[in-house]
Amino acid sequence: MLRYTLLRVLGAIPTLLLVIALAFLMVHAAPGGPFDDERALPADVAANIERAYRLDEPLPRQFARYLSGLVRGDLGPSYRYRDYTVSELIGAAFPLSLQLGAMAMALAIVVGVCAGTVAALQQGTYLDRTVMAFSMTGISIPVFVVAPVLVLFFAVKLHWLPAGWSSSAGASRMVLPVITLALPQIAYIARLTRASMIDVLGRDFIRTARAQGLGTLTVVRLHALKPAMLPVLSYMGPAIAAIVTGSVVVEEIFGIPGLGQFFIRAALNRDYTLVLGIVVFYAALIVLLNLIVDVLYGAIDPRVRYR
Repeated sequence: MLRYTLLRVLGAIPTLLLVIALAFLMVHAAPGGPFDDERALPADVAANIERAYRLDEPLPRQFARYLSGLVRGDLGPSYRYRDYTVSELIGAAFPLSLQLGAMAMALAIVVGVCAGTVAALQQGTYLDRTVMAFSMTGISIPVFVVAPVLVLFFAVKLHWLPAGWSSSAGASRMVLPVITLALPQIAYIARLTRASMIDVLGRDFIRTARAQGLGTLTVVRLHALKPAMLPVLSYMGPAIAAIVTGSVVVEEIFGIPGLGQFFIRAALNRDYTLVLGIVVFYAALIVLLNLIVDVLYGAIDPRVRYR
């Protein structure tokens, strides 16, 4: 297992390098620059600023210098938030994004697994069709459509929940963002759980357990649930990454001061180092999550052996 983990980590290095290179080229190819304002700076002032930040160097040299700093753990200074480094901004904003994503993922797992299991046990019934219809709806509607609808209904019409991020709202300010992020994942997990549970319930060891007189809930809890969760576990890596990166849109809609809001503002302001730092951070996070899922898959399923 240790050898497999090391090989996966080494294999992720070329992927990260490719992501960094593409992000670097795309950011610098965008029109404008980090110091372009509505009022143009004098030519000599603009030249001095670019020289101070070494933006006047050729792109290959800038890229090599950025990689050199990245190896040392230095993501560079922010061009817009000039009193902060990129690492400080990410460290301050990510805990809130992580809390939002963790709550949404927990909600998605609990509701999705329960809904999928119930649908599998009631296969072909009205309840099964209802769960699958809601799942298809959740998959089809994007979060930037769901969020305004939830705000309109629960905040504007019913006045049950705050419409945005307010310090006076307490824990209730997390409800709508968490539901918005969780709904698509609930739909995916419910469908995966249903399909996997139907397959497991038809296997020989389940028939043997039922022949011993065990009830349906006992069979599901003790024998069927664990093997049925393997496809869901495989999906967890991309799902968690999708929730974390999907919070970029949700944080902007609800005004949440998380990492997603920093990313959007950095992209609009051409803050090269902040955009690159967030992209690198997200890419490393996705690689790490997929690695953890693969390791857990081997721990849960004894048939899997990494060589």
